[in-house]
Amino acid sequence: MTNWIDVAAENALAVGEHLVVDVDGVDVVIFKLEDGFYALEDVCTHDGAEIGSGVIEGDEIVCPRHGARFCIKTGEVKCAPAYEDIEKFDIKLEAGRLKLRELD
Repeated sequence: MTNWIDVAAENALAVGEHLVVDVDGVDVVIFKLEDGFYALEDVCTHDGAEIGSGVIEGDEIVCPRHGARFCIKTGEVKCAPAYEDIEKFDIKLEAGRLKLRELD
């Protein structure tokens, strides 16, 4: 059985905004793009810095420290100096609430 954790109201974010939540001791950044919500671990795989305060360009987030780029939808690294993807988390909308799949 899969457990889902309620993390925020659907209307807590406008398109282009993000929200960082703590899930089981892990910081997770939730983004709202034109086509929905996405959740990634709030960490740049290059140097461990938080990624959520970076600039959103289309469906990519640019690390505020060294400019590494990641796909918000998949966590895939798009540009050095990072070479490892960011962990992506399952997120769903249910009855006006955003829910994240419980971490393993």
